[in-house]
Parts: sequence; C-alpha cells; structure tokens
Amino acid sequence: METQKHPTQDIYALVTQKIIEYLEKGTIPWRIPWTKAGLPQNLISKKHYRGTNLWLLNACGYSRNIFLTFKQLKELGGSVKKGEKAHIVLFWKWIEKTRENNTNSNSEEPKEKQKIPLLRYYLVFNIDQCIGIPEISIPTISLPNEPLAECEKILEGMPHMPAIEHKEQDAYYHPGKDIINMPRMDTFVCSEKYYITLFHELVHSTGHESRLNRKELMSGTYGSTNYSEEELVAEIGANFLASQVGIVMDEHEDCAAYIKGWLEVLRNDMRFIVKASALAQRAVEYIIGTITIGELAEAKEQKELA
Repeated sequence: METQKHPTQDIYALVTQKIIEYLEKGTIPWRIPWTKAGLPQNLISKKHYRGTNLWLLNACGYSRNIFLTFKQLKELGGSVKKGEKAHIVLFWKWIEKTRENNTNSNSEEPKEKQKIPLLRYYLVFNIDQCIGIPEISIPTISLPNEPLAECEKILEGMPHMPAIEHKEQDAYYHPGKDIINMPRMDTFVCSEKYYITLFHELVHSTGHESRLNRKELMSGTYGSTNYSEEELVAEIGANFLASQVGIVMDEHEDCAAYIKGWLEVLRNDMRFIVKASALAQRAVEYIIGTITIGELAEAKEQKELA
C-alpha cells in the first residue's frame, strides 16, 4: 500500500471538495443504497471499508463495490483501463513523538513519548476500472434476506439500549429521559421507513453520557454547529445500519434544505465531514456491539490530540 503523504488539512479539503461536488449535483452520497453493489470491500483482504471510505467509495456508482490497490492489481496480472482515475481511501496513522519539556530542556531524564494521529490516504481502483483480473478472484455479491428480522437483531443486540416508546406521533430522542419516542409502525408507509427513522434516533442515543458521551448531542442547540454535526452523525449512522440489513434509503422530501445546510457547513469547516462520519461509525459499532473498550480509549485519545 503506497501512502500519500499530504498535510492532514489538505486531505480534509480533498475529501470535503469531493462531497461538495456530489451535493452540488443533488446527490447525498451517504444515502445511496449499498444492497445492489454490495458493501465496498477490498478484493484481496475481503475486508469492508469503514467510516467515510464506506460511503465515499459507494457513491462512485459501480456495479460491484470491490476495490484494490495498484500493487494488488499488478500482482494479479491485471492493469488499469486507459483514462481511469483512482479513488482515495482514508486511514489514521499513529506516529510516536517525544514530548518536549521547555522548563528542563537540558535534563538527561528520559523524555516522555506521545502518540499523534495523522490522517493519510492511499489510492484504489474499482474492478470495473481494470482489465486482466481473473474472474475466479472476484467474489459474488449476496443480497441480505428478511431485512425486518435483521433490524430486530440489531435492536436486541444493542448494549444498554434506551427505552423505546410509542406515545406520540413524532420521532425523537430525549437525552434527559434517555428515551426514544416513535410513531406506531402501522402509521408509516412501510416497515422499512419505520426502522430507518428508528435507526436515526438510535444513533442519537449513543451520544448520551452513559454511552459514548458525544458533546455534539449533549451540548448542541438548534442551528448551532454542534447541532448540525449531530444531525449529520445520526443521518450517516442510520444509513450505515440500513445498509447492513439491506434497506434502500429514499431521498427526503426536504432534500434541498438538507443539502443547502450541509454545503454551508462543509465550505466553512474542512474537517466536518470526516469527523461526522467517524463519529457515526463509532456510534454504529457501539449499537452492534463490535467496538471494544480499548478502541473507545484510543478514539478518545485521538479526539483529544486532533
């Protein structure tokens, strides 16, 4: 894997500009369904891409969401079609630095070391951009079955899940009471829309102080940057969950308003989309129970140092 060494701020700008291009075309990339093309994954390692990479690669619109690096492609004996351009994959690289002590710079005592996260990226190609890949190397895509049953499995498996009530015809998460209120399922157009709405509120609930203690939820007031970021976290997180159970996301009727608001924030804060996507990924991992205590501690350290 050949890492691209650009300043972190340049990478934020690169990703943000890509998202702006999609939004200006009227496309919200994290709302594009994954079921037909499959979850984006690496051809060789079989691992699925995560966070921003998950929907950034999916938004490319290929018939099969299978990618590989140029080195992996050459090892298979394939090549890139003429005129095709690579896609970026983000990752955090931790480097160890010595903490300087200005008050005792001449001391012979061992200097304290700290780990600093640096955002980097490498390049991948979709298999549709390549020729010469042995067909036997390409996995078949299987579509999920019984999506409603899978939705219930997510709910049953979430640790420390908030209470879900159906007292009002309104969907919201109440941090103070730590409850989710949902309209009755039989008032939705279809069951899938019910679960999509519930997933949105479920992601909000992970920000509670007893779970991930996300300041974007706990301190956000309507119209603030924290509020906008928390809404985007819930939006992306709901899409992550929906994609896992095979639910196709539809565009909201107020799609134009969503796009206008996000474009404004994205242009003013190049870190916004990467941060929101990372928070959404963490929320989803909490819900499905795959995040570990060690990963939570590392994520907290990364957040404090970034």
